[in-house]
Amino acid sequence: MNFLSHYYFDRNSANQNLVLGTVLPDLVKNAHKDWNFYPQKNEALFTADEQQRQLLQGWKRHLAVDAIFHSSDFFLTETAKLKQLLLPILGDSPVRPSFLAHIGLELLLDHLLVTNRTIDINAFYSHLEKVNDQVLLHFLQQCGCNDTDRFFGFFNSFKSSRYLLSYQKLENISYALQRICMRLWAHPFSETTVALLTEQLEVYKAMLEKNYLSIFEDIENHLK
Repeated sequence: MNFLSHYYFDRNSANQNLVLGTVLPDLVKNAHKDWNFYPQKNEALFTADEQQRQLLQGWKRHLAVDAIFHSSDFFLTETAKLKQLLLPILGDSPVRPSFLAHIGLELLLDHLLVTNRTIDINAFYSHLEKVNDQVLLHFLQQCGCNDTDRFFGFFNSFKSSRYLLSYQKLENISYALQRICMRLWAHPFSETTVALLTEQLEVYKAMLEKNYLSIFEDIENHLK
C-alpha cells in the first residue's frame, strides 16, 4: 500500500510518531532504493524511549498492513483486472504489466481515499511536521542508516512539496507511475502512452470505486 492508504488505519490517532512510523519504511525506500532496515528484528534498541517505541510500533504496523494486503484475494483479483486493461497500451514498453498493475492499484486506492474525503491529506502532513527531528535521527541511526543527511533532504522535500496533494487528479497518478517506472527503466513510456494510461485508469477507477473500501475493512479486522 502507498502512503495515504497506510495513513488510513491511524487517521484518528493523535500520535505523530506512530503516524510517521506507519509510512517510514516507504520514506526510507524513496530516499534511497537500496536501503533495507529491520528495526523489528532489534526491538531492544528502541525500548528505552517512549517516542522510539512509538516509531517502531508504526513501522511494525506498516509491515503488518502490507503483508495482509499483498496476500489478500482483493489484491490478486484487482491487479489481474487492471493488468488486462493495461496490456493493450503497453506495446513495446519495457515495463512489466504486473508491476504497473500492482503500483497502479496502490496509487488508485490513495486517489479514492482523497477524492471521497475519507482521509485528510493536510492532517497527514501536519503529523509529519510535528515529529521531532532528533527523535527520528536517533531512530534512523539505531537502524544503521549511514547517510541521515540524505534521508532528511528527501523527507524535508517530501513535507514541503505536499506532493501527495497531486493525487487528487487522476492524470497525476499516471505521471507518478511514470516516475516510479523511470527508477527501473530509462524510457518506460511515451507521452502518448501516459495519456492512454490515464484513460485506462479512469475505466478501472469506475470498477474499483464500487468496493475499494472492502480491503481497508478487511485489513482493519485482521489488525484487531
